[in-house]
Amino acid sequence: MDDYNVIYSIIEENKGFITSAQFAEAGQQRRILSKLVSTGKLVRVARGIYALPDVWEDEMYFLQYRYAKGIFSNETALYLHGLSDRAPQAFTLTVPHGYNPGELKKQGVKVKVATLGVYSLGVIEMPSPSGNPIRVYDKERTLCDIVKGNNGCDIQLVNQAMKMYATSPAKDMAKLMSYADQLRVKPKIQRYMEVLL
Repeated sequence: MDDYNVIYSIIEENKGFITSAQFAEAGQQRRILSKLVSTGKLVRVARGIYALPDVWEDEMYFLQYRYAKGIFSNETALYLHGLSDRAPQAFTLTVPHGYNPGELKKQGVKVKVATLGVYSLGVIEMPSPSGNPIRVYDKERTLCDIVKGNNGCDIQLVNQAMKMYATSPAKDMAKLMSYADQLRVKPKIQRYMEVLL
């Protein structure tokens, strides 16, 4: 298989995208990537990410590729899970304590910080609206996050999400209460669930 076939097979697997890291892992030389860009066969869509010219851009995928420690959370996660019908005006990412969020904030991203003990709690991979894999907190973790003090989440949004979750056949009350306990929001979650169930 020649170099171009290797590259195009990776691009096909990734729904039209290839990253610099994937390019290097495939043992390809930079000059091939430069030639594909200069001839218009690939377009640089973000730092380290290239796409076929006719592929839709995926802001969420690009953002997480560039800031790999960020996990989609809060209002953004509510929207991704279908617990809110409001598209977020700005993406929200949670990063581990000690991570410098300066660049993310410059990009207009809302940044939340989690201690290392709970940072990875409830992380799942799901498709972005464009179909690319992104990391996001699961529904139960997201509900716990949105009831924390100082989260800046609209009370109507919280109420809507809680109602939708409570009526969902896929709810996992044991997991929700376990997360609520670990994240120290159990009394708040219990109050919501007592009213709604």
